[in-house]
Amino acid sequence: MKLFEGKTVLVTGSTRGIGNAVALAFAREGAKVVLTGTSAVKAAEAAQAVSSATGAEVLGMELKVDSAADCSSAVEKTLKAFGSVDILVNNAGITRDNLLIRMKEEDYDAVLNTNLKGAFLMAKAVARPMMKQRSGRIINITSVVGQTGQSGQANYSASKAGLIGLTKSLARELAPRGILVNAVAPGFVRTAMTDALSEDVKKEISGMIPLGGPCEPEAIADAVIFLSGPGSSYITGQVLAVNGGMYM
Repeated sequence: MKLFEGKTVLVTGSTRGIGNAVALAFAREGAKVVLTGTSAVKAAEAAQAVSSATGAEVLGMELKVDSAADCSSAVEKTLKAFGSVDILVNNAGITRDNLLIRMKEEDYDAVLNTNLKGAFLMAKAVARPMMKQRSGRIINITSVVGQTGQSGQANYSASKAGLIGLTKSLARELAPRGILVNAVAPGFVRTAMTDALSEDVKKEISGMIPLGGPCEPEAIADAVIFLSGPGSSYITGQVLAVNGGMYM
């Protein structure tokens, strides 16, 4: 029997990068998986690719996580299609980098609304069905810069630090109903976003990592799988750093 057979997982921001690797990892372990993205077409394409690769039951849907109505609708559609939501992975995130004095207020708000408010809205949407079944896992994807800060990323760092506080608060609040809430804090991950960096910047960042350069998205997926599985049944309110020693 596969690890997540009979379980349903909803992964936000899963059309590419870390989210897609997470969705694929769950599908390979027998879960029914819901992939979401801001484009219905890309979500459907990503879902089809995961289904073809794994044979899992997969659903793709458009979702704007900064909309309470969208978040509620996504959970309702998942319940209708698969009967439960056992695991939520809050991965959806955007960047709007700039120095403080140049950062536009709308860019600050956009990042906080997607990265932090989006996780709050999704957690709120899944809380009731998880409470009824008296079980569930919520995994928030934060970042090493939420722990260290980063020049030119005041908005992104604030959103990711906020996710850590949200994780700990929800862990306390939902534990009596058997719901575990944890976070994974990636460091330098090889994705389309980091591939766009100059070679000099990549070399500079890699020099800060005791284990060397960037990891693959699958390393983050492995951490999410662990925090969602039976081996983490007594772990809640924690931040699992996957950063190669970049921050200790």
